[in-house]
Amino acid sequence: MALDKDMLDPRDSRGEPLANDEVVDVLNDLLENTRDGGYGFLACAEEVESPAAKQLFASRAEGCRQAEAELLQMIAAYGGKPADGGTAAGALHRGWVHVKGSLGANSELSILESCERGEDTAIARYRKALKQNLPPDVRALVERQAAGAQRNHDQIRDLRNAARAAKD
Repeated sequence: MALDKDMLDPRDSRGEPLANDEVVDVLNDLLENTRDGGYGFLACAEEVESPAAKQLFASRAEGCRQAEAELLQMIAAYGGKPADGGTAAGALHRGWVHVKGSLGANSELSILESCERGEDTAIARYRKALKQNLPPDVRALVERQAAGAQRNHDQIRDLRNAARAAKD
């Protein structure tokens, strides 16, 4: 799933410029998404045995913490109040990762597949945000974070593909 170059073009934005409270709503949606990602990567790190996979997931969780800090700053700059926590869907996804682990189904392949699905969700939320008529500073932040989510997805997809090949 590659980022569509048109989604990064500010001329593709539609409608009137968003009011500050609408900008904050978009940023809070991404904040919840980012928290879900950070929690999800930590959950995956707990369930894999490979030191390389543990390091990958810990690194991705740290990237999410950095993205969260940037979103918190931007929300404050637009006079908003940050959302609390992540989403219910994200909590359910993390719970599923742990259930798989407790049932012994925590092969690195299954964890990578779950993690990739989480990144698919993150990319979709960034795409939705980029369809909005965001102020230039917000658009720049969202574009950069969307590209990071895409890199995460692609790296995890490649590891998943390698795990599938090794299994066959």
